[in-house]
Amino acid sequence: MRLVASRRFQSIVAAIPGLRRIARADGEALFDLVAGFVHSQILSAVVELRLLHRLMDGPAEARDLATHAGLETDRMTQLCDGAVALGLMRRRRDGRYAIARRGAALLGVPGLEGMIRHHAVLYRDLADPLALLRGGETELSAFWPYVFGAGAASNPETARRYSDLMSESQALVAEETLRRVDLSRAGTVLDIGGGTGAFLTALGQAHSAPDLHLFDLPAVVPDAQARFEAAGLGSRSRITAGSFRDDPLPGGADTITLIRVLYDHDDATVAALLRAAHDALPSGGRLVVSEPMTGGAAPNRSGDAYFAFYCMAMRTGRARSPERIATMLREAGFAEVDDHGTSRPFVTHVLSGKRA
Repeated sequence: MRLVASRRFQSIVAAIPGLRRIARADGEALFDLVAGFVHSQILSAVVELRLLHRLMDGPAEARDLATHAGLETDRMTQLCDGAVALGLMRRRRDGRYAIARRGAALLGVPGLEGMIRHHAVLYRDLADPLALLRGGETELSAFWPYVFGAGAASNPETARRYSDLMSESQALVAEETLRRVDLSRAGTVLDIGGGTGAFLTALGQAHSAPDLHLFDLPAVVPDAQARFEAAGLGSRSRITAGSFRDDPLPGGADTITLIRVLYDHDDATVAALLRAAHDALPSGGRLVVSEPMTGGAAPNRSGDAYFAFYCMAMRTGRARSPERIATMLREAGFAEVDDHGTSRPFVTHVLSGKRA
């Protein structure tokens, strides 16, 4: 590695045709790391100005986009060219801009635009990464106060802000979870911390057999009831208001789901929750855990870079590997633990455990 770090060695490699390609690839990858924040901010501006939505109606000149956005034409041209470089737009031969495949895909991902918009809070915390690593106060923890317990999220507007953002992106998580684990023959599914019922709604629409039981803070109950009724699931659904940190879990379910819950909390809280879930299940009952996870011994970008630092900024939780969660499930008493894997680690990873 000392040889690779040598400037003289790098110069020699750059002059050899066979190795030049490797050196260039490494250089471009390093530059992407350096420029990553700028790329993210270009993306943020494109989303805030709804440029991709505008281009879905057809190609447009920078001048027209600038007038609509209240920017100078020259600045809009630079923004659009940046978006072209990032693969979000393409520039036609006539000089007009059109949406590219990646830009269209962005619009098709539920909740992605909302996540991009709220990243401004995370980026302010990451402006001083060393302060974040040393455990300083963060703005993101105030943005998501629900993680500190029911009292911190008693404000309905706070609960709605969280639930709206989560429910928008829950569609992909539900899709991946239901593809990985079969819940079609479950009797009653208790979703703990399920917000306004986005996952249970997806489950109810996919399978007609399970009864649906939501357990979450009182502030989300009205919106959850409205969601179930609108989906035609009112007769199959039940809502119990409460906090798993402060209240006992409802009984009667043969399946419990924890969808994007564990990584919001520290190990002690997670261990207590898993034990409570185990005790609330009957013999043979199943617990399903679905959330983004780290790569463990093989770190990955989505889990070990993005979600790990996001959780760090929230100050209460942490992203964990499938192996770590499996160990915690066994420590909580689950005898059979299965890793159902993932095809999209940036969306979720699914594990389950059965009570003996």
